[in-house]
Amino acid sequence: MDVWQITWFTLATAALATALMVPPGLLIAWALARKRFRGRLLLDTIVSLPLVMPPVATGLLLLTLFAPLGPIGRVLARAGVQLVFTWKAVVLAMTVMGLPLFVRTVRAGFEQVDHRFEAAAATLGAAPWRVFLTVTLPLARPAVIGGAVLGFARAIGEFGATIMIAGSIPGATRTLAVAIYSLSEIGRTGEAAGLVLISAAIAFAALWWSNRLVWTAGENA
Repeated sequence: MDVWQITWFTLATAALATALMVPPGLLIAWALARKRFRGRLLLDTIVSLPLVMPPVATGLLLLTLFAPLGPIGRVLARAGVQLVFTWKAVVLAMTVMGLPLFVRTVRAGFEQVDHRFEAAAATLGAAPWRVFLTVTLPLARPAVIGGAVLGFARAIGEFGATIMIAGSIPGATRTLAVAIYSLSEIGRTGEAAGLVLISAAIAFAALWWSNRLVWTAGENA
């Protein structure tokens, strides 16, 4: 077992998943925090579902959608894209499972931004997108960074959805969480314990940084 290969693969896929969840997450969080529209409650519920559903259930749903004969997988297959049981499936599972934490954290940050600053910028002639980029987003930056860190940490620890849609293929789809399970299942608990320590260290660093950002923002408010 190549511990460092598994570790770097997990970090790389988690980083890519975080990058993928940020753009839609920002849009969803802003819409939920600033807009009132029909279907808002439904959108909020759907985005939050992975937080309360069993991860394996979410993974099964993803597998059903993205399998070669699934509604989305069939379209991807026609385009020559194979997703299930590849590293891309790992990224997809991490993105889906990390997105709710990112959205909830960033939404709270947007809600704390004083509307008067945005109104003042709009009064001066700034377009809505410019108000968002130059006023709302900078003021909510600690929450955005904190949400991204939490999403990354959640991606690092993702197991249930990953094992369902990506499997446990050595050198291809095996992440830290999946490797811990696979090694424990065959009795190699010593190696599994080593991976647990690595996972715990990464998670601790991510959460410490996220909490530090939140506390710093609160002290400066």
